[in-house]
Amino acid sequence: MSGDKQKNVFISHYNKDDEHIQKLKNLLSTKNLQIKNSSIDSTKTNKASNDDYIKQLLRDRIKWAGTTIVLIGPDTHKRDWVNWEIEQSNKMGNNIVGIYLEGEKESELPDSFEKYGNDLIGWDSDNIIKAIEGTRNGLWQNPDGTDREGGKYSPSRSQC
Repeated sequence: MSGDKQKNVFISHYNKDDEHIQKLKNLLSTKNLQIKNSSIDSTKTNKASNDDYIKQLLRDRIKWAGTTIVLIGPDTHKRDWVNWEIEQSNKMGNNIVGIYLEGEKESELPDSFEKYGNDLIGWDSDNIIKAIEGTRNGLWQNPDGTDREGGKYSPSRSQC
């Protein structure tokens, strides 16, 4: 579509939530935002088993993106790789956006997201776009889109 905007993102997710990546792309395309995802998912698998190699590959992809989206589902907080990707995103100064999976009622957040996340939102295209563009100013929501207790969240972020 002409007139579409594009945004480079890295989507951190639990591999069993992979189907939600395409759902997110479809949701945003209805609002003329095309996301270019640099993460490893089922459409571009990687059979590497060397952790150092995988980490370098992911670092390059996170740096390229500038924005990291974390898909939040019931088991996301248990994934060491998700926490590592969020930590790397913070080190690189990425905008870190948490998005609850569509229909999610309640999920724990990854520890690294609690520390470094910028925005946390429900499955709503307008708010997702604002968060990706960095214009929501650190507002955190519950999965249903209501304001999270405590309202605005302002993480302290610094780079070494």
